Amino acid sequence: MIMLSATIQGQTGPRSTFAGYGWNTVALTGIGNLTGWPDRSPVGTLQAYPDSVVPWFGVVAVLSALEYRRRTGRGQYIDVSQYETTCQFLAPLLLDYAAHHRVAMRAGNRCPYAAPHGVYRCRGEDRWCAISVFTETEWEAFCRVLGSPAWARDERFASLHGKKENEDELDRFVEQWTVNFTPEEVMSLMQQAGVPAGVVKTNKELFEDPQLTDQGFFQRVEHPEIGPCYQQAWPIKLSISPLNIRPAPCLGEHNEYVYTQVLGLSDQEFVEYLDQGVFE
Repeated sequence: MIMLSATIQGQTGPRSTFAGYGWNTVALTGIGNLTGWPDRSPVGTLQAYPDSVVPWFGVVAVLSALEYRRRTGRGQYIDVSQYETTCQFLAPLLLDYAAHHRVAMRAGNRCPYAAPHGVYRCRGEDRWCAISVFTETEWEAFCRVLGSPAWARDERFASLHGKKENEDELDRFVEQWTVNFTPEEVMSLMQQAGVPAGVVKTNKELFEDPQLTDQGFFQRVEHPEIGPCYQQAWPIKLSISPLNIRPAPCLGEHNEYVYTQVLGLSDQEFVEYLDQGVFE
């Protein structure tokens, strides 16, 4: 048998019995302390980030255990800790502290090795575009898109160090230009010049995105309780074994199958246990 347990902090250790959810792990790992603006309280992530990344560790562990069983005939017990696996994604910051004792803090949309790097207001109601300039080549292309303004030749912006020291003013200059265009226009102009840029989309725009529509990313399913609804399709396409997206099961929907077909209870035993409230 191969068994996997995925818990907040693993099966052993002083906090192994603590209950929790992905949101707790966001706080425990310090990710929550890194998201937000420098002059404000932490805001956390949009979703329970560990819930999205931890399962992939479990998949790799199960595949490894299956390969081991194929070679040896032996099973394994797999203990996955959300806490430890999520910490893997903070490795650069942990190494930075170990080497230089620097404590990482909230930086909004900024990046320590890029400038300008942010989300800039565009023409329209609450419309924005993200722009990231990492290299000198990208900076030169960025300036050309803006029409080579005089401020771009200012000595303060001649190096990355200077841009970072004067980033507030740099961002103001950038936004004075972006507000004259729609985010789609800004993105197109920047991308054509080789500068990373992307529209900040609403959920409505995402749902109507032509690329996702073409790929069938949002699939309509019939749920037995809430009726027709849309679910996100699997982002990985398998040429030989395509996936069939089904609605999430209702509470206890598969109890009979699991207890009779998988665990081997007779129909009579299942009904008796059901009447006794064993499965509640």
